[in-house]
Amino acid sequence: MAALERDISLWKSATAVAVERQKAANEMFDQANELYAKSKTTFEALKAEANSKIAAFQTSYMAGDEKAVARYFGTLLGASNYPDFVELECSAGFNPDNGMLVIECELPDKDAIPTLQKVTFTASSNETKEKHISESERDRLYDSMLYQVALRTIFECFHGDAANVLKLMVFNGWVNALNPATGQRNHGCILSLQASKAEFEAIDLAKVDPRACFRQLKGVSAARLSGMTPVRPILQLQTDDPRFVTAHAVADQLDSGYNLATMDWEEFEHLVRELFENEFGKNGAEVHVTRASSDGGVDAVVLDPDPIRGGKIVIQAKRYTNTVGLSAVRDLYGTVINEGANRGVLVSTADYGSDSYEFVKGKPITLLNGANLLSLLEKHGHKARIDLREAKIINALNKEPTTRQ
Repeated sequence: MAALERDISLWKSATAVAVERQKAANEMFDQANELYAKSKTTFEALKAEANSKIAAFQTSYMAGDEKAVARYFGTLLGASNYPDFVELECSAGFNPDNGMLVIECELPDKDAIPTLQKVTFTASSNETKEKHISESERDRLYDSMLYQVALRTIFECFHGDAANVLKLMVFNGWVNALNPATGQRNHGCILSLQASKAEFEAIDLAKVDPRACFRQLKGVSAARLSGMTPVRPILQLQTDDPRFVTAHAVADQLDSGYNLATMDWEEFEHLVRELFENEFGKNGAEVHVTRASSDGGVDAVVLDPDPIRGGKIVIQAKRYTNTVGLSAVRDLYGTVINEGANRGVLVSTADYGSDSYEFVKGKPITLLNGANLLSLLEKHGHKARIDLREAKIINALNKEPTTRQ
């Protein structure tokens, strides 16, 4: 009897312990379940927010929004898979008016090229010996690699253009390399390439020689990229200049300076002529200013005596608020031929269409848009801004003739 009572007591004690443990387990389960429910709610909210942002971004990109398109192609290129020794950093700028995408790409210098060709082991001496490629071979590989990067970047952007917003692309390749003459590292653009979508899609990249294809597309570079000789980029989009505003940021920029797009056209032509007089005159060139007129003729003639870069340059100014038409570019090219000039420069407060940039490829014509003009003005100590929408409103109120857009 005593043994039975002892067993019953032990059973009750064990049962009580088991009940307490079950209760504790249930409480832990309830807490875990509550935590899971809260985490799930938070996750669903974050997921919905992220999906909403992605959907908004997709809508903006498909609509050709400037910032969304630039972000899309920047992300696309950031996901491109290259060998470990090829480190690229690309940024994108997009002009929705002419469908132009400009890629600024930081490239590796030639020291990034692996030089080890093979390693041999001699058992008798227990020694290893490395064989490296020659300096000339490394230079050849480096040049080929950069040409391929330029072509591949353009291909990936055109191929990945789901919204079909691109008409024209410019690739600028920049390198921070050691200058053997100074021992200092210099940052410069060493190759620049422009291509239209139609032109590029006609190329079979699997069969081309990268350098020959680059030349066929009229790319700009020195004969040897490994020499790190800087060149002038074909075009740079300056989207981060706070003085150059797009239509959606007008209110914040109204008091940031004088709006060149509202300037009287005669004063604008005078300003451009004066600017180029400062630009070229300091190098010994003669700048002959022509009479201001409204006929769209030559606004200035530069005679540069330098035997290499010099010659005759004709300059034309267009204070426009809309995209400059191809006809104006064609007219300037005709003027260059008629004047027997080495080069023509067209300066505008607005930008140019993709057909204009395509037309000037291989021709002695330089197109300077509003961003380029602001940079040149700042170089010579002038502050200004360009707000095309504001200018359109003012012109409409003043009923200015539409021939000067």
